Amino acid sequence: MKAILNRLINHEQLSKEESRQMIINIADGQYTSSQIASFLTVYLMRSISLDELEGFRSALLELCLLINIDEYNTIDLCGTGGDGKDTFNISTLSSFVVAGAGIKVTKHGNYGVSSTCGSSDVLDALGVKFSNEQDFLKRCLDQAGICILHAPLFHPAMKNVAPVRRELGVKTFFNMLGPLVNPVKPKNQLTGVFNLELARLYYYLFQKTDTNFTILYGLDGYDEISLTGPTKAFGKNSESLLMPRDFGVDPISENAISGGKNVDHSTKIFIDIIQNKGTIAQQNVVCANAGMAIATALNLSPLEGFEKAKETLLSGKAHNVLSKLQILSKQ
Repeated sequence: MKAILNRLINHEQLSKEESRQMIINIADGQYTSSQIASFLTVYLMRSISLDELEGFRSALLELCLLINIDEYNTIDLCGTGGDGKDTFNISTLSSFVVAGAGIKVTKHGNYGVSSTCGSSDVLDALGVKFSNEQDFLKRCLDQAGICILHAPLFHPAMKNVAPVRRELGVKTFFNMLGPLVNPVKPKNQLTGVFNLELARLYYYLFQKTDTNFTILYGLDGYDEISLTGPTKAFGKNSESLLMPRDFGVDPISENAISGGKNVDHSTKIFIDIIQNKGTIAQQNVVCANAGMAIATALNLSPLEGFEKAKETLLSGKAHNVLSKLQILSKQ
């Protein structure tokens, strides 16, 4: 590890294979918590390369408990987090809207590390069962249209990293990896990232796959569509700049989409929005993100996707998805 750290501190880059081996070694318990923390911290001070990102991803997928649900055409809505914006759980809510619109969702997520409340924090509070049993996950997809993939159940080899990430409390390259290591390898993906450089790395990486994707970066720093300003969008065959007017809505303020102060508060915001008790701004930002996921999966325009998402949320279909998932979780 010492030799690797010295190279990284001197701004050298690791090869894809060296990067892969580092993750394998961490998972194998070969390094102390201090060494792991130092390794993670280096990447806060310099950019990650495409080879490094590919190597880290390759190792995590190699060590992952993969789930075979190839018969389903699913989508994952997952941001990197780490944007420091502390919004409410937009991508999680959007996932239920997308499922309510009839598109199967395999939602990958975790407890909050660099934010107050991650998707798993809210879903846990709502009584959603976390499982890595394939039959249960398929039952959720069949009956609710969504299954929840709680990352620690599928990446047990990363148990050595989790406490270090919690203690650091800041974004690390594991934030970058989250959307890239969904254990079902969904055919469609809507992914938000926390800077433009990472968006381009994701674009190059996704282009090497068969995934149908849209990558989002809000130019004012959000890892999702915030409707506070323009959002850069990269697709398989397109690149565009999305404005609030592309969804037929006006820009909103940052305060309008701020998150809860704790898990209980965040959960209340989630329940209010999914039960149509949220503000217009909250509804619109959820439907903009859900709409882009729908547009990605069904090859629609952003406005067409938004309108389909809005109808799904306002009709109660998204709330029905949550209710079905809660019932399945008790069985």
